[in-house]
Amino acid sequence: MPVYTFRGTNRQGAAVTGERQAQSKTELASMLRREQINVSKVSEKGKEFAFPTFGAGVSSKELAVFTRQFSVMIDAGLPLVQCLEILANQQDNKTFQKILTGVRASVEGGQTLASSLKQYDKVFDPLYYNMVDAGETGGILDTILQRLSTYIEKNVKLKRAVKSALIYPTAVIGIAVLVITLLLWKVVPVFVTLFNGLGAELPLPTRIVIGLSQFVGSIYGFLIVFLFAGAVVGLKVWYGTPQGRMAIDTMILKLPILGMLMRKIAVARFTRTLGTLISSGVPILEGLDITARTSGNAVVERAILQTRKAVEAGRSLVDPLKESEVFPGMVTQMIGVGEQTGAMDAMLQKIADFYEEEVDASVKDMLTLLEPVMIMFLGIVVGGIVISLYLPLFSLIAKLAG
Repeated sequence: MPVYTFRGTNRQGAAVTGERQAQSKTELASMLRREQINVSKVSEKGKEFAFPTFGAGVSSKELAVFTRQFSVMIDAGLPLVQCLEILANQQDNKTFQKILTGVRASVEGGQTLASSLKQYDKVFDPLYYNMVDAGETGGILDTILQRLSTYIEKNVKLKRAVKSALIYPTAVIGIAVLVITLLLWKVVPVFVTLFNGLGAELPLPTRIVIGLSQFVGSIYGFLIVFLFAGAVVGLKVWYGTPQGRMAIDTMILKLPILGMLMRKIAVARFTRTLGTLISSGVPILEGLDITARTSGNAVVERAILQTRKAVEAGRSLVDPLKESEVFPGMVTQMIGVGEQTGAMDAMLQKIADFYEEEVDASVKDMLTLLEPVMIMFLGIVVGGIVISLYLPLFSLIAKLAG
């Protein structure tokens, strides 16, 4: 039996590491979940330094389409194995095709659909196979799959909104850095040669630009690039640790504009996930556990795990959410109303709808604000460099005219 090393956090949020024997990573994750350990990393002992794999090769959009088609086929009365076979054969993604073929073989071998999906946890996350398990148990698999497809589609829309908010400024800043580097590296030295030949007196802005050009062209410029790349890699490695993830996620939530947007995204994801799980018949404690692991933010994850602990001790859901100070007052009040009226799932879905619309509006406002700021930034920097290069020529022309 293989030995696995694991890293995660316990119910109190403290870091936990160790080694365990298990048949697979999925079995180990289930064992640790029963011990209320939230796993962040699992690797087989002796294979810790294997080349990393970048994703599972299946996009969220492909998963949403598969789930929607699967629900329609189940609703039409087709046998489960036949549905999986048809969907596998029509997949253009070869990786997804192999996964679905493996799921079909497991189901044919006598396993439940949920346990078969659980073997491929890089594609089907805990939320997915736990909801499928609830659907199989309650005999409402088609309904559960419809809810899952809706959830995944809304999640894809939310991710697209985040990407829209980040891609534009990142692209503009990247282009600005490239243009400025090319100007300093290739164009400014040509003007320096011209100025030396003419013996022109250089004003302060021109001397500053020439100094920057010499720095960029020297070995120190390349050293700065390597140091920056090293800092990015180091930050990513640190983010992989529980302490680093908590520190960075806390800082992100405190940023002036982006922090508010990320908080709205976290609230939308939390309410959408928990509402979907509760409406599908997943117990509240298990729903909170799954929601915490899929929250995408360490601060929100810790708040949800503390809420789960309080609920397990017999408290209501709304009080520990208020105490965490992570969720807005309106959210906790609406959850409290849903808890009192017995319509928690419907209330959570309404909150999710509201905050998803808020995210869309915030992203549009941010892009509207960023566009003129970025254009002005590019104009000032590039225009400043060009003007500083022409100032000595203007001085020479004035002298000649005089």
